[in-house]
Amino acid sequence: MTAATGSRPGPELLRALHSEWTKLRTVPGPATLLILTVLLTVGLSAGIAGAVSCGSAGCQQDPARSGLAGFALGQATIAIFAVLMVGGEYGSGMIRSTLTATTGRTTVLAAKAALLTAVVLAAGIPAALGSWLTGRLLLPGNGFTAEHGTQLLGLGDGPTLRAVLGSVLYLALVALLSLGVATAVRDAATAIGIVLGLLYLFPIMVGLVTNPDWHRHLQQIAPMNAGLAIQDTVGLDQMPIGPWSGLGVLAAWAAAALLIGWSVFTVRDA
Repeated sequence: MTAATGSRPGPELLRALHSEWTKLRTVPGPATLLILTVLLTVGLSAGIAGAVSCGSAGCQQDPARSGLAGFALGQATIAIFAVLMVGGEYGSGMIRSTLTATTGRTTVLAAKAALLTAVVLAAGIPAALGSWLTGRLLLPGNGFTAEHGTQLLGLGDGPTLRAVLGSVLYLALVALLSLGVATAVRDAATAIGIVLGLLYLFPIMVGLVTNPDWHRHLQQIAPMNAGLAIQDTVGLDQMPIGPWSGLGVLAAWAAAALLIGWSVFTVRDA
């Protein structure tokens, strides 16, 4: 077994970051996944914004959440991207070279997490702004107007800004959750299955629960259900969990996954 070491964490972390950045920008796959994330997110948001409608009786949908609905799909490519940062190296055997170049395993994982967060935030910003803009353009034509009791607000509105920026943070937390799972299980396919199961199968299971109290509690702990509450801007008192509390639940999932991944990564063989 090899324990985490490293007498000069500062310079070593910088070298590890440089190494991870070099690997990221010289392999075509990661850039493709990030671009695909933006396109899928904005595309699905546009499709849903163009499909929902608001009649004279009032709007049943949250306009901000409708305009940002593409994040439910874009998160899948982000999860795959994050898993491959670790799982891809185990699959190719490159992880041995990584651990030889940087002996401190905590440093390796910290560098991966830091770089992953940075690039996902960079991809999330155009995805969020593009989704919000398509919603602003398409929703009024479907009845989301002041005459129907709904006013589309700009980014200067606090709840709208929180929904947009919070969606970017949501993607980053999904990425860190995926990184932690991949570090713990090492196999990319298994890690992708676990993460996508948490994100998509968990809500389906929640929907099968008929007891209203249990249904509400499970919604409060499901990673996607809770995390995407950050997009809610209307009817907050009727939601299972508040926007920031929901994002906090997702952050707890990500922290737990990273802690488990780090615990296993620092003590086992490559």
